[in-house]
Amino acid sequence: MAKVEKGNGINEEVQVVAFKLRKEEYGFNILSVQEIKGLTDITRVPFTPDFIKGVINLRGSVLPVIDLKKRLGLQDTSYTESTRIVVVKIDDISVGMIVDAVTEVLSIDASHIDTAKSVSDNESTRFINGIGNIDARLIIMLNIDEIVGAPGESK
Repeated sequence: MAKVEKGNGINEEVQVVAFKLRKEEYGFNILSVQEIKGLTDITRVPFTPDFIKGVINLRGSVLPVIDLKKRLGLQDTSYTESTRIVVVKIDDISVGMIVDAVTEVLSIDASHIDTAKSVSDNESTRFINGIGNIDARLIIMLNIDEIVGAPGESK
């Protein structure tokens, strides 16, 4: 996922797909999002980490699905009619992420995004790129590369 550049004095905006996990709002850079779909039947795959919910068939392709709350260490909640699968793509890898609800697409001024290093500088923040502030709402910007564990992308 592209890092936010704050140089050259130009007000750059970052387009973010905002979604809920429990009561907090999170976001992915829209350039990483392929599509958003309703919850569908997920086939469990044995011997996978517990945060991998299983796989789905997406137009003839097998797509792994991650339970984002489990991956981030959040308490689990029941699925609802608002539960969605956000399909993201990193390099050539597509992965589905289960979220409680997709709220909207936001444009956040790059100057209103604090990097994760300013929040905390420890291992628990490796899934966070930064925190965006728009109209008094805080959007936790997630690091898709770290969440998926893309080869060569982790520290």
